[in-house]
Amino acid sequence: MTSSAGSSRPSVPRQRQRRSRRRCGRTPARDSPAPSALGDFQTLPLEIFQMVLNYLSVKDISMLSMVSKTISGRLVNYISTSSGSRRLLLQDFHQELPARREGGSILEHYRALGLLLKRCTLLLPTRDRLKYVHKVLSGVSCFKLNGCASPLHCLGLQCYGVFLQILTAGWDELECHRVFNFLWDLSNLGRKVQTVVSSKPAADPPVLPGVLLSPGSRRSDSAFWLTRILKPWPMVNQARLLYIIFGPVSSRDGHVVWQKMIEGPTDETSLKGLADAIKLLYGTEAREWTADDVISLVDELSVVPQEWLMENNARLLLLSGNSICFTFLASKAVNGRAVELARLMVFMVLVCEKDLYCMDWAVKMMQKVCKVFSSPWERNNFLQCLENSFARMLMDMLQAVLAGERDEEDSSFLNLFHLMNAQANFHKEILYLAMGSSSSTS
Repeated sequence: MTSSAGSSRPSVPRQRQRRSRRRCGRTPARDSPAPSALGDFQTLPLEIFQMVLNYLSVKDISMLSMVSKTISGRLVNYISTSSGSRRLLLQDFHQELPARREGGSILEHYRALGLLLKRCTLLLPTRDRLKYVHKVLSGVSCFKLNGCASPLHCLGLQCYGVFLQILTAGWDELECHRVFNFLWDLSNLGRKVQTVVSSKPAADPPVLPGVLLSPGSRRSDSAFWLTRILKPWPMVNQARLLYIIFGPVSSRDGHVVWQKMIEGPTDETSLKGLADAIKLLYGTEAREWTADDVISLVDELSVVPQEWLMENNARLLLLSGNSICFTFLASKAVNGRAVELARLMVFMVLVCEKDLYCMDWAVKMMQKVCKVFSSPWERNNFLQCLENSFARMLMDMLQAVLAGERDEEDSSFLNLFHLMNAQANFHKEILYLAMGSSSSTS
């Protein structure tokens, strides 16, 4: 009996222990609240949450937006409030701001703001993202057409550009097309560009190109936006737009200097923007442009608004790089324009002398062009035209000096001096090349 009683008593406590453990396991799951997507911010009123945001940098708020969809939604609402707009939409575009915690200039601020809105609107369709961004930025007057009283000294459009650059980085081509169409319709730019390309040369650069082609953009992005701007128009209008966007502007009032390429030789600074744009369209990033397209565009550009001085044409080609320069010269050789090709080659030699380029570059370029001609007669005819062009230009410049045609800078005499040195150095390189090849064969 003792044995049986001892064996039966322990069974009851063990059963009670199991039931007790099951109850203890179920109780926390039934009684504790569900975890919140706001985390510890769940306990804060919305007003306090927004006050906390005022103490965070834009980069910190941008990181916070990635925590959860709920927090991202709160940040979207915060950005739309008046206090959020005052905090984030800095508008002192007419002077550099002192360094801030988020790390520097107002351009860096809008770069960080672009990343913040990119993350906050990540789950929205492209059209809704653009509408929201437009609603946020619409209160900034310097982001609007004719909204700034001093556009020449304003960083507003540049800030808008870096903002859009960060916002759209990584978007596929279809989404970028939607961005362009949205901005094109919003600013009614089609009508404005039509006015610019069909009127007399007296217009300011359109605003949208300056926004989309902001400094610091990736080459592929810049090629895409520039293609969207130019491609809808005929070639003659494309050349005019290219000059308006990238050509020389007055440091006094910011207007396009239309007569710069016509009145006299210009410097590299005035042509660098145009040369960079041509290289961009000729590169692999611009898939919609062929070599013939770019060469035709350069040809049309050289008569905007009237025919350029040949020296400015030559300097633009040198700045555009070896590939474009050779392709342009070779097209003239193939089309039988030997006289025009020879004269352009002489001006390229002159630019090499003036701008201190190595003269052997001009000789090597001439050699490559000579290989394009299909027969020895065509090649020899080109070389004869080249020497005739040298002689004719020297006689014209000498006649101008003898006639006493001098200005304050004595440019006539300087041009003669440079051309004589250019011819001597050019022929010296040819002699070096010829003597070197003859000694190697002997």
